[in-house]
Amino acid sequence: MDIEYNPNPFFQKMVEKATLKQHVYNNTLETFNLIKDSILELEKKYADYVKNKVPHVLVPFESSSMSDFEIELKFGGDVLLFLMHTNIFEFSRHHEVMRTDYIHEDKSRSYCGVINIYNFLADSFKYNRVNDIGYLIGRVFVNKDKHYFIEGKRELGFIFNNFENNLVDQASINNLLETAITYTVNFDLLTPDYDLVKEVSVYDMKNTRDIISIKTGKRLGYKFQADTERSNGGGA
Repeated sequence: MDIEYNPNPFFQKMVEKATLKQHVYNNTLETFNLIKDSILELEKKYADYVKNKVPHVLVPFESSSMSDFEIELKFGGDVLLFLMHTNIFEFSRHHEVMRTDYIHEDKSRSYCGVINIYNFLADSFKYNRVNDIGYLIGRVFVNKDKHYFIEGKRELGFIFNNFENNLVDQASINNLLETAITYTVNFDLLTPDYDLVKEVSVYDMKNTRDIISIKTGKRLGYKFQADTERSNGGGA
């Protein structure tokens, strides 16, 4: 006798998971668009700030939208690059978020979209120094309820790590952006150890004749801040 196959549970699970991920994606895209709006608003405020300054302030503060999922903000000698990933992720079962009551109450809250925040030197792009190093200073996770938290450097990680209570809105995004800029401004370029730069390839010198072509990064040749803090028992 043939056994009738009922595909409904299979289809239901597939549709539920896809619907959840689409909802998370929409929330993440809305969050990314709030970041864009916040950047544009700061750009206008800066233009007003420098308009009547004497002598005129020549420090740039300008943005450019590279795509629907990428926006670049340049200020002083730095660039912040905000990149939204188009896929949805779930945290590893070993991640600290998975041990919270907030996730235990509803595991679907652990599915998140991600917006990465990178810091580069502006000169790296200006002079096409393709070997230069950028740093991931934070990544924003957004879930189905539009709650968010940030894994990040210092202030970014300390201020925005309450997943259960942090809700995406324009005020929180403004705070996030200002914190990221402040951290970047205070994240200075350090000279690398002499022994790490004492040798230069013929290729570098022959093709550019310019010492600035040698790989540059804010912490190149040093342990990055997170390494030191973790070894000392500190936070992100």
